Amino acid sequence: MTLTRLMALVLVVSLLFLCGTIDTEARHPHRHHRSPKNTISVPPIGAPLYSPPTASSNASSNSTNSSPPSPSPGAPIPTPAPTSANSYSLFDVLAYGAVGNGVSDDTEAFKTAWDSACQEMNPSMISVPKGYSFLIKSTIFAGPCQNKMIFQVDGTIVAPSEPDLWPANSRRNWLIFYRADGLTLRGGGLIDGRGEKWWDLPCKPHKAKNGSASRGPCDSPVALRFFSSSNVTVDGLKVQDSPQFHFRFDQCRYVTVSSLQIRSPALSPNTDGIHVEGSENVLIHNSVISNGDDCVSIGAGSLNIHIENVTCGPGHGISIGSLGKQNSRACVANVTVRNAVIRHSDNGVRIKTWQGGSGSVSAVTFDNIHMDTVRNPIIIDQYYCLSKSCQNQTSNLFVSGVAYRNIKGTYDVRSPPVHFGCSDSVPCTNITVSEVELLPATGQIISDPFCWNVYGMAQTMTIPPLLCLQEGLPRSIMDIDSNKCY
Repeated sequence: MTLTRLMALVLVVSLLFLCGTIDTEARHPHRHHRSPKNTISVPPIGAPLYSPPTASSNASSNSTNSSPPSPSPGAPIPTPAPTSANSYSLFDVLAYGAVGNGVSDDTEAFKTAWDSACQEMNPSMISVPKGYSFLIKSTIFAGPCQNKMIFQVDGTIVAPSEPDLWPANSRRNWLIFYRADGLTLRGGGLIDGRGEKWWDLPCKPHKAKNGSASRGPCDSPVALRFFSSSNVTVDGLKVQDSPQFHFRFDQCRYVTVSSLQIRSPALSPNTDGIHVEGSENVLIHNSVISNGDDCVSIGAGSLNIHIENVTCGPGHGISIGSLGKQNSRACVANVTVRNAVIRHSDNGVRIKTWQGGSGSVSAVTFDNIHMDTVRNPIIIDQYYCLSKSCQNQTSNLFVSGVAYRNIKGTYDVRSPPVHFGCSDSVPCTNITVSEVELLPATGQIISDPFCWNVYGMAQTMTIPPLLCLQEGLPRSIMDIDSNKCY
């Protein structure tokens, strides 16, 4: 009997020891830091795998916010945990040597984390954890990657604060994503471009002497730029104080941008919120943008652009253009702006083209937009020019098929509420207006609209009355129509 009890006791002690060992290894996985010199790195040994949390695990996961343990030299290499089809391999930038104190350069840690995640055969997630501030210099995150990737930003990413700290050949971009197909960039964190010193450069228009910009080069970085990428999602981020544009999408396809907060001062120059160029099938919605330039700008080669539930201001409003600069050809079609609010801006909804260009802007709808003290609520400007030295030219883009529906609110009395300034040789055609009601923000006198060489009709009574629209089509429509892109 005594022998039996002794054997049972030994068995219980052994089991307790074994469980304690397993629990200790689970709570303290070994990390292995790769050398930052590697171009393509492997993930940290034993890095945990991410699976969507369950309700029972949320409480325990949120209760811990400690940094990863230091690596143990000579520690045994555990076998990586298996992954399933619906889980993500996790790549925490701290495990790659990022410090996160806002002063140390964490660029290489981010690069190696990206390279490792990009080579992962399973879906992967790069984690930028909350509670840290990571200093990142001008960097290219290049694909194509082996699988879908989530770039989860819950902490803060900051740029170098001094323009002199940027290499001469990297002064146009900060964070670049190239051929990043299937990327999701998301999180509740902050991306801070720290652009104040850039805005103060003497070549910037609002800081130049005698009110004019200097002739020297004035390159400034775009905060986040996507090149040649498809199926991209950007969601939930806060982005502020970019030296120049906050977001730019070039030659991208199937892009969804949602729930962003973009912020920079009203007088910060060239700080467009989101710029789209040469891209197709882009959805921008449920976002708030206040900055010193266009809230959203749409450049040449853009097709099927949908903007909805966006609040802008202060800034320069939502713009198509500028297009046709230096006699270039530009094509934009199928643009919809719906359910927007524009406050205290220089412009509301604008189409702007340079003389001498060619191509067309067609199939554009501005619908259900509220204006609050906007200087030019509705404007087509085919004489766009940034100086007084622009010469008159005969060619221009063909603007046709633009609808303005249910646009109401107040305007700054310094400018007329509606301005249609179309080209002498290439008039605007098929411009339709309905349910427009724009009243002065101060005073009682309603300004007359401005119309020049514009053809269309007011489908309902409008305030102000748009009696200046010409009916029908111009005699030269056959020559003009050949300029159309689509």
